[in-house]
Amino acid sequence: MNTQQLESFVQVAENLNFARAAEVLNITQSAVSRQINSLEEELGTRLFQRSTRTVSLTPAGISFLDDAKEILKKLQIAALKIQNHTKANVQIITIGCSSESNLIYLSRLLYQCRLQIPEIHPFVRVIPSRSILNLFIHGDIHVLFGFQDDIPVQEGVIYKELIRIPICCAIRSDHPFAKKEEISESELLSENIIICNSYEIPSNVASIQNRLENQHLPCSVYYCESIQVMLSLVKAGYGLALLPDGASVDAEITYVPLSGYAPLSNGIFYKKGAKNSLVKKFTSIVQDA
Repeated sequence: MNTQQLESFVQVAENLNFARAAEVLNITQSAVSRQINSLEEELGTRLFQRSTRTVSLTPAGISFLDDAKEILKKLQIAALKIQNHTKANVQIITIGCSSESNLIYLSRLLYQCRLQIPEIHPFVRVIPSRSILNLFIHGDIHVLFGFQDDIPVQEGVIYKELIRIPICCAIRSDHPFAKKEEISESELLSENIIICNSYEIPSNVASIQNRLENQHLPCSVYYCESIQVMLSLVKAGYGLALLPDGASVDAEITYVPLSGYAPLSNGIFYKKGAKNSLVKKFTSIVQDA
């Protein structure tokens, strides 16, 4: 089945006249007949009832008309997309994040990129699993944002630190601890805690979670599988949670630094000698932002 067959069918169906259809398509009447005959053979059914004076649609032809129009419409839209994509000089860069918490900081960097490279179209993929590293190594993701300790060292991969983020305790803003300048790990032993079993949680934070989990009674521990659920439980007053500072922007949650731990190194990973010039521009802007 091809577009010439479909166009010929639609014109004959709408005009119920082979000569008129040929005139609209700017081809010969015999060419229209050939297209219709080949289409009917391919579909294995008659689409038109023909006589020396009249042309009418068969039930199969009536049923197929809307489908044929829809197919032609989609083909036209697809062609326009390709043409506009070429004319607009659209350049796509795929950005990977292992946690939605990276998006808050990433939005500031993308703002600078939009000003300096207006043709850039960022395609951001949030994949909270180890598979994001494989996608990056195999080139499905151009650059990767994340915590240094969470990405195994790979030959040919460069890491540039962009920010250091304190490990904090996420607390309801009306909790007494919310007024503290910092919280010790020992102070958390008297509080309910929320444990998040997700790759979104940095490995350093997960280690502290595990230690606290072992020191708490089962009745004072709540479990979840995403940061968003974790924050919802914090807001609901079920307990406290450990997260990188600023994992969300919410007036109901306060982030108080956990004492005794160094801030986490967060930055950008990219391949050494990347051939994509857009990646080079992007990483340069990000490091200067």
